[in-house]
Amino acid sequence: MGRRIVVSGGGTGIGLATAEAFAADGDRVVILGRRAEVLRAAADKVNAAHGADLVTWTSTDLSDPGQTRRAVEFIAADGPVDVVVTNAGGNVAPGNDGTLEGIADQFQRNFTANVLTAVLLTEGLLPHLTRPGGRIVHLSSVASLRGPGSYGGTKAHLHVYTYDLAKRLGAEGVTVNAVAPGYVQDTEFFGERGTPEFIAQQIGQTLTGQPGHPAEVAAAIRYLASPEAAYVTGQVLHINGGAQLGR
Repeated sequence: MGRRIVVSGGGTGIGLATAEAFAADGDRVVILGRRAEVLRAAADKVNAAHGADLVTWTSTDLSDPGQTRRAVEFIAADGPVDVVVTNAGGNVAPGNDGTLEGIADQFQRNFTANVLTAVLLTEGLLPHLTRPGGRIVHLSSVASLRGPGSYGGTKAHLHVYTYDLAKRLGAEGVTVNAVAPGYVQDTEFFGERGTPEFIAQQIGQTLTGQPGHPAEVAAAIRYLASPEAAYVTGQVLHINGGAQLGR
């Protein structure tokens, strides 16, 4: 029997690729998100590929404490959790109208979408996390190093949360790390902003001249969640083709 994995934002993009990577190892994966139809389609796709019901799902808004609590109860009903991957979020407020009210709304919306969703799910699942051997991986971004401010600031906040959790849980045999992707194709992240000109600009910033792919980020998450990575904790792994040098 494989491990139990929880992936938020697991219906598309990096989250779905992560669920696929763990399912390929025979692990049981619970994917979370707000859109039931997207989650159902993702679970059906992965399960059909492996001929087994490895992926289950529940729809929830992880920025809401009550909904998060119900999601945690749904997950915990089947036993302990080995790996938590917090991938929900995105730059949900890329701009503002220039007023103080608009700026406040932009920062609050991005904080809610990227920080609260990770913190509430993680804290809710901590009592159910395997000890020793539990793994937590947060999804950061290259924006944590270079902006934009309201979104990048939330991802930088996840770095501090990663460090704090690593200190809290290290003695219990639980590791906590983050991965910070740069431009990654085949996701819903950029939406209408992902014009050909924008994509060419993003790829042009890399040292490799290539975009990233969800499976590459998923492979890094899979490593950080593996038993072989027991000595890796409190780290942020940058995956951006050299567009931003790590520090």
